[in-house]
Amino acid sequence: MATSPPVPTYPPSPGDGALRHPHWWQHSWVRYGALSTLLALSGLVILALVRRQTGTEGFLVGLGLAVLPVPWLIAAFRWLDRVEPGPWRNLVFSFAWGACAAALIAIVANSFATRWIATATADPASADTLGATVIAPIVEESAKAAAVLLVFLFRRRDFTGIVDGVVIAGITATGFAFTENILYLGTAFGTDQLSGGRGIASVTAATFFVRIVMSPFAHPLFTVLTGIGFGIAALSAERQHARRFLLPVGGLLLAMSMHAFWNGSATFGEYGFFTVYAAFMVPAFGLLTWLAIWTRQRELRIVRAELPAYVLAGWLGPAEPFALGSMRARRMARDYARHHHGRPAAREVARYEGYATSLAFLRQRGRKGKAGADFVVRERELLDELWRRRAVARPALEYASRTAEPVRPAHAGPGPTPHRPAYGYPTTPYAQYAQYAQYAQYNPYRS
Repeated sequence: MATSPPVPTYPPSPGDGALRHPHWWQHSWVRYGALSTLLALSGLVILALVRRQTGTEGFLVGLGLAVLPVPWLIAAFRWLDRVEPGPWRNLVFSFAWGACAAALIAIVANSFATRWIATATADPASADTLGATVIAPIVEESAKAAAVLLVFLFRRRDFTGIVDGVVIAGITATGFAFTENILYLGTAFGTDQLSGGRGIASVTAATFFVRIVMSPFAHPLFTVLTGIGFGIAALSAERQHARRFLLPVGGLLLAMSMHAFWNGSATFGEYGFFTVYAAFMVPAFGLLTWLAIWTRQRELRIVRAELPAYVLAGWLGPAEPFALGSMRARRMARDYARHHHGRPAAREVARYEGYATSLAFLRQRGRKGKAGADFVVRERELLDELWRRRAVARPALEYASRTAEPVRPAHAGPGPTPHRPAYGYPTTPYAQYAQYAQYAQYNPYRS
C-alpha cells in the first residue's frame, strides 16, 4: 500500500553549480517592458486616429455604446475557462492586442490597400467592395491570430487545448471589435449630427442595432476558428510537425472565409444580410457554442479519469477526483474555505483546483505519448504546488465531495456502506488499491 510521499525533490540539472549571467534581452522584465510599450504606443496611435475620424463628441458616444457588450463577452469566455483558468496576464494581453495592435494594423493596412486598388483601377466603389470582402478579412484575421500565436509560442504551459484557444482568440476578437465599434458608432453619430438624424431612424441607432444588438459575437466567432486550430495543434504530439502547422493555418483560413462571407452579405441583395445572419451566422454560433461547452465537459471527465492515479500514491484524498471533476463541488469547496478561513484560503483552494486540473491534462498527454520532454519536471512542479496547499484545500474538497453527492434514485437499492461509498470512491485500503491499481504503471511516485 502506498504511503504519503514527501514533497518532491528536484534533480540537479547539469551546470547548476556554475553561475550563468543571461543577456539583458533574456530578462523577463525586458520582454514585458517591450511588449507593454508596443501596446501602449499602438493604443495612443489608434486613439488619435479614431478621434480624428469621429471627433471628440463622436468618440465619446462611440466609446459609451461600444463598451456595452464587452463585459458580457469576457464573462462568457471566463466561464468557459473555469475548468483550468488561464492567468489574467494572458487575457489582458489578448484584449490589449486586439483593441490596440490588431486594430491599428487593420486600419492602416485596410486604408492603404483600398486606396491603392482605387488608384490602380480608377473605380473607388469596386475598391471599397473588394476591400471589405477580401482585404479586410485577410488583414484583420491575421492581425488577431498573431495574439493567439504569441500565447501559443511563449505561454505554452498555459495553452493546453481547445478551450484555451477559444478563450484567447475570443478575448482578442472582443478587444478588436470594441475598437472597431467605437469607430463605426462614432462615425455614425457624426453623420447624424450633419444630417439631423434623431431617434430610431438615425444612423447611430441602426449601427448600434446591427453591431451591438444583433452581432456582438461576430468577430469572436470568426477568430475562434483560428483558436480551435491552435487548440487542436496543442493536443498533438510534438513530433507531428505538419499537423501542428497545418491545423492553425486551416483555422485561420476558415476564419477569413467566414469573415469574408459575412462582410459580403450586404452585396447579396436587399435581404442578403438578414438571410446570411439567420441561415449561417446563428447556426454557426450555436454549433461553436455547443462545441465549446462539450469540450468543457470533456475536460471535467479527464480530471475524474486521470487524478485517481495520484490518490494511490497518496498525493490526493480519495474523494478529490470527484470534487475536482465537478464545477458545483469546486465552487462549494471555495465557499467552504472562504467561510471558515477567509478569502485568502478560498484563493488557495482555487489555485489548488487549477493546478490539479493542469496535472490531469499533463498526465493524459503523457499517457498518450504527446507530452514534451519536460513532463517529469512539470509533473513534480504541479505536485509541489498541490502539496503546499493540501492543508487548506483537502478539507474543503472533502466537504464538497460529501455535500455535492448526487441524489440516489429511489430504486437504486440501499444507501452507501463502508464498502460501497456514496460518491464512487472506496473507503477501505484494500478497495482503494483494487480500484486504482490500474493506474500504478504510470505513477513515478509510488512507494
